Amino acid sequence: MFKRILIANRGEIALRIIRCAREMDIETVVVYSTADKDSLPVMGANYAVCIGPESPAKSYLNQDAIIETALRMECDAIHPGYGFLSENAEFASKCEEHNITFIGPSSELISKMGDKQEARKLMMENGVRVVPGSKEIIKSLKEAKEVAKEIGYPVLIKASAGGGGRGMRKVFEEKDLAKMFKMAKAEAKAAFANDDMYIEKLVINPRHIEVQILADKYGNVVSLGERDCSIQKNNQKMLEESPACGLSDEKRREISDMAILAGKVSGYNSVGTCEFILDKDENFYFIEMNTRIQVEHPVTEAVSDVDLIRQQIRVAAGLKLDIKNEDVELRGHAIEFRICAKTPGVIKNLHIPSGFGVRIETHLYNGYEITPFYDPMIAKVIVRGRSRLEVIRRLRRVLEEMVIDGVETNVAFLHQLTYHPDFLKGSYDTGFYEKEHSKIESWIGEVLTLSKDA
Repeated sequence: MFKRILIANRGEIALRIIRCAREMDIETVVVYSTADKDSLPVMGANYAVCIGPESPAKSYLNQDAIIETALRMECDAIHPGYGFLSENAEFASKCEEHNITFIGPSSELISKMGDKQEARKLMMENGVRVVPGSKEIIKSLKEAKEVAKEIGYPVLIKASAGGGGRGMRKVFEEKDLAKMFKMAKAEAKAAFANDDMYIEKLVINPRHIEVQILADKYGNVVSLGERDCSIQKNNQKMLEESPACGLSDEKRREISDMAILAGKVSGYNSVGTCEFILDKDENFYFIEMNTRIQVEHPVTEAVSDVDLIRQQIRVAAGLKLDIKNEDVELRGHAIEFRICAKTPGVIKNLHIPSGFGVRIETHLYNGYEITPFYDPMIAKVIVRGRSRLEVIRRLRRVLEEMVIDGVETNVAFLHQLTYHPDFLKGSYDTGFYEKEHSKIESWIGEVLTLSKDA
């Protein structure tokens, strides 16, 4: 097992890794930017090293500075968390070159699964169902038009190296294809330094279902069930829940088995997530594999009672999984809400709720300054219970108790969401936010007006 690991990340995920490592008797080194000098990860790690200014490019994305720090601090491994360098094959390769274990899959696997078009090809060749679309990278607008005409509009243009909704455009008519193709390529080039594109059939307002898998270096792959991540704003997830509502046991097993197959045919060997879309007729299609720990991993931990960070570290250290598919027992229900700051500012008054079945992951404290340099997510609220209704009632109570003064957040929106009839019924899809957010915002306005009048 590792004696010391470097954490190449910040915020709540850095804290999550520090806490797990401490329980495993592993020392931690956290790297940080000047903007994060007073952060909880800096205070909580065994060692902390500043590697640059607030700009991510000069700190958390500075591969050479991170590698140099790991070597100087005699670290056995580097944990990248999520975001930043977590799915960067070049960085994983540099770790391998310097005999530092990258806590995640190999650079070869990251490259293979990170190239969305290559991943599609691999899955098609091995019987994993994918959305109809191009079989190769689209090299020209002419080619794009031919593929779109063959599969039929609407279509979705996607960056092969994409993620987080960037480098993605919906096209409903041929007259818009040239414009959208150009925009998607430009965005992908800026975000990923790679403008390779592919095209697939656009499934209108599907459900976004993902399956959590664990895999070791000995061919063992385990599924820990699915999560529904369909409520999204601009392709960014707002909440996740497990299990997904309304799926038959047969469909649930089918998707889980497909994820295990995807893990096996790819030779995967870490914690990972297979993402699927589910259409109105419950046909499901593989869209991609995330080769890292997910923001929403606590949802799965809540229903499975499996520590995913611990499993990820163990597998990276060369150990076999200590859990088998027949051992997996998913209990109850869990939902995670992502709390995001809409503005930068200093936390003036903070109250973090607790209670039975409640888990809050955050790096906030009174006096902490939220800067504009990083992702706006500042906390995750994870609630579990015996039933979905029990979880929703508990979520309402938690959000009513939560106080984050000093910055504007989405807490009020999430609270009102828990009263929406479609959310209560679990009958939502990826079109929910676009269709319903103005109605929810209106409810918030009415509540604020009533509060002032009272």
